Amino acid sequence: MSISAYLENKILDKVLRNTDFSVSAVYVSLHDDDPGETGENEASGASYARQAVTFAAAADGLSTSNAVVEFSDMPAGTWTHVGLWDAASGGNFLWGGPLTEPKATNAGDTFRIPAGSLTVALD
Repeated sequence: MSISAYLENKILDKVLRNTDFSVSAVYVSLHDDDPGETGENEASGASYARQAVTFAAAADGLSTSNAVVEFSDMPAGTWTHVGLWDAASGGNFLWGGPLTEPKATNAGDTFRIPAGSLTVALD
């Protein structure tokens, strides 16, 4: 996954300037194209909504999701990327990256991301 400019700046300010920031929860989004550094191309329609996700403690520069994430009543579409946000709507885009392979949904389908399938890395 690729880190957003927003989060890059927050991390640098924390480490180099001791400027605190916090993220109280993380939400996953689905995208039909590359979200870039701003979270563009996010799914919309039907009952689509970002879903809360939790991650295991980081080790060796990696952290992996530790629970199933489900998006119910999806709109029809083909989803190619995921994003991470600090809010259920609006908020700040944190990270984005491609799915292992695109996944199509029909209207009303449920899209599932198995536990351990989202990995965030800093290198």
